[in-house]
Amino acid sequence: MADTLQLKAYAKINLGLDVVGKREDGYHEVRMIMQTVKLFDKLTFRLLQEDTIRLKTNVGFLPCDDNNLVYKAVKQLKERYHVTQGMEIDLYKCIPVAAGMAGGSADCAAALVGASKLFHLHLDKKTLMEIGVQLGADVPYCIMRGTALSEGIGEVLTPLPSIPKCKILIAKPPISVSTKYVYEHLDAKGIEKHPDVDGMVRAIKAGNLKGITDRMENVLESVTIPAYPVIEEIKICMKEQGALNAMMSGSGPTVFGIYADVAKAEQAKRLIQDKQLANQVYLVDAFHQEI
Repeated sequence: MADTLQLKAYAKINLGLDVVGKREDGYHEVRMIMQTVKLFDKLTFRLLQEDTIRLKTNVGFLPCDDNNLVYKAVKQLKERYHVTQGMEIDLYKCIPVAAGMAGGSADCAAALVGASKLFHLHLDKKTLMEIGVQLGADVPYCIMRGTALSEGIGEVLTPLPSIPKCKILIAKPPISVSTKYVYEHLDAKGIEKHPDVDGMVRAIKAGNLKGITDRMENVLESVTIPAYPVIEEIKICMKEQGALNAMMSGSGPTVFGIYADVAKAEQAKRLIQDKQLANQVYLVDAFHQEI
């Protein structure tokens, strides 16, 4: 039996993000359209006979202990299923950190899948998603991947058809945004205009790219953009260079633009780099998955 495994952990963007209320436990109720993109971290897993977890990463400031979701995911499965074998994980990060792209949740999802395979637990997707939600609201979606409507705190997922082929330009400015800060400063009751999430679902089902991009909205921009005006600068730059639309992903600060024209997308990428608006810029495809 193979005792090593390599998996890709794919990032996500939010094509639409609405906050519809705040629960008594402090969590916000959301309605989001999630989309996996072909920007990924690589995780290499190696089975160990000694009862330990070892995590290494190429990013110096990331914790490699119980404060890392990858470590937590492996530990969770070991404890839950009384596994005495250990695991060594090498995490190579490309997804921007603290960027609104669910990089940590994607890594956690990959760790659950990888540990389940190497520990021979043979857990199905549903079980992994149920375990994943205890580690983070975005983890079940990162296990499922593709295009989905996300409700509740993000754990109620409805798979949708893949969006039409397009190019997605991703730009992360050299700032970090705290999700906690954004949600704490959002007046959920004071949101005047809510995104047309239902209309976007219909456009996705109809395969209408312009119908999707016309409805792109993120209510969290009302908090993040005033604090970090560079986000608006990147959005304007992308739109001026031919993006069908551009928006902040999650709580930010990453901005993405959707392009039907590859040449325009490449031109926008060069301009954002030349203007030094972002230090991490990627041009990727949407992740398509059969449902």
